[in-house]
Amino acid sequence: MTDIHAFTLEFEVRDYECDLQGIVNNAVYQNYLEHARHVFLKTQGLDFAALSQAGVNLVVVRIELDYLVSLRSGDRFTVSVDLERVSRLRFGILQTIYRLTDGRPALRARVIATAITAAGRPIMPSEIEQLLPSQAPG
Repeated sequence: MTDIHAFTLEFEVRDYECDLQGIVNNAVYQNYLEHARHVFLKTQGLDFAALSQAGVNLVVVRIELDYLVSLRSGDRFTVSVDLERVSRLRFGILQTIYRLTDGRPALRARVIATAITAAGRPIMPSEIEQLLPSQAPG
């Protein structure tokens, strides 16, 4: 694992997260990704719950997942978080799960998100805006 990321968080696979095949259930990976995103926001001084109470709701629009290597009970791993600007009102969260025993990527994800007001109107909160690169790709 030689990539440099904006943020990484370490985890360990728990027995109950595995399916009958002895590997992490595919849906559990999304829990890891979401938790890392929320912790990342907190490290940036943003509280997901406080934003919601202020009428700003961060919502996922799309998730693309590439499963590369299975994790098993007891495996230690990290989840990385990087941000990209997708459009004026959307941002991407690029995440990779790395197995620590060999540094191999186990999963790569691209999460497209936006923010909406209590009335359901899309917005780009200044708190998120300041975390994003200044230009959209392409």
